[in-house]
Amino acid sequence: MPHPIADANETSPFGTLTPEQFYTRHNITHTTSHFTNPRGLKIFTQSWTPLPPVTISGIICVVHGYTGESSWFVQLTSVHLAKAGFVVYAIDHQGHGFSEGLQHHIPDINPVVDDCVEYFNKAREAHAPEVKSFLYSESLGGAIALLITLRKVGRKYDGLVLNGAMCGISDKYKPPWPLEHMLSVVAAVVPTWRVVPTRGSIPDVSFKVEWKRKLAMASPRRSVARPRASTALELLRICREVQSKIPEVDVPFLIVHGGDDIVCDPACVEDLYKRAASKDKTMKIYPGMWHQLVGEEDADVEVVFADVVNWLKSRVASSGDN
Repeated sequence: MPHPIADANETSPFGTLTPEQFYTRHNITHTTSHFTNPRGLKIFTQSWTPLPPVTISGIICVVHGYTGESSWFVQLTSVHLAKAGFVVYAIDHQGHGFSEGLQHHIPDINPVVDDCVEYFNKAREAHAPEVKSFLYSESLGGAIALLITLRKVGRKYDGLVLNGAMCGISDKYKPPWPLEHMLSVVAAVVPTWRVVPTRGSIPDVSFKVEWKRKLAMASPRRSVARPRASTALELLRICREVQSKIPEVDVPFLIVHGGDDIVCDPACVEDLYKRAASKDKTMKIYPGMWHQLVGEEDADVEVVFADVVNWLKSRVASSGDN
């Protein structure tokens, strides 16, 4: 089952098709909606549902990463998962995609986790108890997904896929040493100032294939500006929080991670794998691959996402312990 990235080109995730033609081609239905969170922000959500003859075997809640959104590369993976027999739900975090809020500004991760918990629990309740539910996450979304499971609010998730998870930011990507240690001062004085330099733009160091890098930059909702001071500070804090709570992680999980990822350190997900309490845990580090696994050559994309789909399907069929 080819990943829908095969349909894309450097200007559109749908390639030469309209969105409607794209969904018809892949035999799914697509819906969008909004809800207003406690902070008064309209949060965008969407879902993809497979059509017959595909049988629904579970639901997947998708958590995108920093500067990401649910309507570009993540949408292609969501469609791929829907074609495999899952109803897929996704949310745009505040300030991302079609959600309201200052662009790419997350000074506190907890409200973002709250939004995900609220939306995903309602989505899961609509299908409970007939089918199992999973979280699929990318980059910063991996840290958010781990925090969601640690909240232990609502029905326990049956599994978690961590794609390029941000359990730690690579030293090769962090801002230069003096500024990293001055962030708390800068964030306190000018929290929204886009002052934090990184060692390369995210697309340049995340997507190996050039046309996919161009597609990433073609999103009308992507910013190439530097991270805001308080957001950068919070990203570093999130990594420390996740690392401190690793022994509490007990949900079944699959790690897929590029061996040459210089954004999110592979050593940190290896630490998660070793120290998590989960009885059911699998880790696949792909040598030579970068941060965005969908940004690799198509043959490698098929390997990675076949691993993801096979792991999910095996957990749908399983009734074992975590």
